[in-house]
Amino acid sequence: MGEVLVDPRRRVPRTDVVLADPRLAAATESEGRAAVKAAVVATLDRVRAGELEPAEVVDAALAALPGGLRPVLNATGVVLHTNLGRAALSPAARAAVQAAAGHTEVELDLATGRRAKRGRTALAALQRAVPDAGDVHVVNNGAAALVLAATALAGGGREIIVSRGEMVEIGAGFRLPELLESTGARLREVGTTNRTSRADYERALGPSTGFILKVHPSNFVVRGFTSAASVGDLSALGAPVVADIGSGLLRPDPLLPAEPDAATTLAEGAALVIASGDKLLGGPQAGLLLGVAPLIERLRRHPLSRALRVDKLTLAALQATLTGPETPTWQALRLDPAVLRARTSEARSALAAAGVAADLVESSAVVGGGGAPEVTLPSWSLSLPSAYADPLRATSTPVVGRVERGRLLLDLRCVPPADDRTLVDMVLAVASRAG
Repeated sequence: MGEVLVDPRRRVPRTDVVLADPRLAAATESEGRAAVKAAVVATLDRVRAGELEPAEVVDAALAALPGGLRPVLNATGVVLHTNLGRAALSPAARAAVQAAAGHTEVELDLATGRRAKRGRTALAALQRAVPDAGDVHVVNNGAAALVLAATALAGGGREIIVSRGEMVEIGAGFRLPELLESTGARLREVGTTNRTSRADYERALGPSTGFILKVHPSNFVVRGFTSAASVGDLSALGAPVVADIGSGLLRPDPLLPAEPDAATTLAEGAALVIASGDKLLGGPQAGLLLGVAPLIERLRRHPLSRALRVDKLTLAALQATLTGPETPTWQALRLDPAVLRARTSEARSALAAAGVAADLVESSAVVGGGGAPEVTLPSWSLSLPSAYADPLRATSTPVVGRVERGRLLLDLRCVPPADDRTLVDMVLAVASRAG
């Protein structure tokens, strides 16, 4: 008796059956039924074409949803990965964002019923964190903070004095000179790439000077025959010193001794310090401005300030970051390698129990986010074939690792412990398809 052939179309699940899957039901609540159904229909067409197995429909449909930003597991070993949104918000900050999503008293004094200073509680928390700041202001990112300062203090053709060695590119092709010149300010470059002295700045001072700019080159290091004037040296020259410290430390951190911080920089005499909120501070994207009160007030009242202001969600997250518990960034930077090794070993054992071989290897993690370029963190990783990299990014919970010397390394340093099992499940899902 011959083999009975089954019509391949019978293997294709019905649309309504797929839509009833709990994972797609949850997606329907956030994405809407029309979008989820369209993704399912398109995925079933791929099954009919022989591109997918029926068992892969739900994962493929979830991956095909246009949706918003998708959460991923950061297994790259880069704590502040710019492409993954830099700092992960703390549970306190996430809760604050959720609470602020509805109507809030962001610009209302509940006691009087009258309009109040926008984001006053978040700004007060920032000022308490850096008592040396006479006043503070917040805009939507670090580059915006620098643009506001340049426009308000040197717009209309006044000069910004800056060292040639600090004319940096800040990422994605944005270069500091072009950013500053777009404000209408003129740049007065002094010194050389590797050496700039206080005397160089002093000779450049004149009636058209708007301010002296000191930029921390946070994403590279120049070694050898080098020298640079300090903020303390420059603050004695009489012109305002604006210090862009970049990576967002508010106070000194023994783990990162080469990174400048806002408190120390202000104490050295800077009139204005600029920092990012979503880097080492571990908060939301924001440009932090801290400095002498009259200068901050001048920036706050500038018309451009309105265009650069942050929304209520950023203010809520920033306040919770400043007043809440240790952030995921702080924790990841200080994670005990022994603890990390134990977690990684447990994940390896779970994979081995399911027949998937992975190696446990020593590795190095980095700070990332344009900060502490020479700091490496002893770490441990799962080592898998590099062929796992692409399909892991396409799973229902994307896992992003790094390929190094022909192997995919998955570093759990920035993966919440509660998600270790999810990472293992995603690897198993990829392995089952490969098998």
